[in-house]
Amino acid sequence: MDKALTETFGGVTTSGDLIDLLARVAARDRQAFAALYAASSGKLFGVIVRILGRQPAAEEALQDTYVRIWERAGDFDRARGSAIAWMATIARNRALDEVRRSKSSPTQAFPEGFEPEAPALDPMDGRERSEALRKLMICLSGLDEERRQVILLAYYRGLSREALAERFKRPVPTIKTWLHRGLAQLRVCLSS
Repeated sequence: MDKALTETFGGVTTSGDLIDLLARVAARDRQAFAALYAASSGKLFGVIVRILGRQPAAEEALQDTYVRIWERAGDFDRARGSAIAWMATIARNRALDEVRRSKSSPTQAFPEGFEPEAPALDPMDGRERSEALRKLMICLSGLDEERRQVILLAYYRGLSREALAERFKRPVPTIKTWLHRGLAQLRVCLSS
C-alpha cells in the first residue's frame, strides 16, 4: 500500500488527500475507494442517520451513497467545494430520497438534542476542521436568527421545507427563499 493510503488508513486525512482519493476512484482504483470509505464513512453515516434516524435504513443509504460516489467520482469539481462537502451532499440527497419514498417523519424518531455517536475516523485533521468550523460559525452569526435556525434545521437536522414551514408558521415558498438567500450569504462569507 502506498504512503498516501497508509496515512489515510492511519487517520491522517486532509482535504487534499480526499481530493486525490476521489481522482483515483474516478480512475476505478479500488484501493483508493477503500481508503476513501475508511476516511469518510463515519462522517457520511452521521449525516444520513440524522435525517433517517433508523439504523438499518441509514446503513442501506450509506451503501447506496458509496455506489453513487464510485459512479460519479469523475464529476467532482474542486473549484465548486470540498470533497467531503460533495460526498455529504450525495449522502444527504440519498437520505432525503428515502424520506420522500417512505413518507415518514425521521426527526421524530429521536428526542430533541440527540446526537449520533461520533465517527471513529475523521476525514479532516483537527486543525483544518477547527478552522473551517470557526469560519462557518462566524458566517452563521451574520445571519438573522430565524434564517440561521431554518438553515441549521434543514441542513444539520434534515427537516423538510414543509416541516420548517409548519414550525416557523410561514409558507413553504418563504422557507425556500430563506434557504436560498441564507446559503448564498454563507457562500459569499465563506469564500472571503
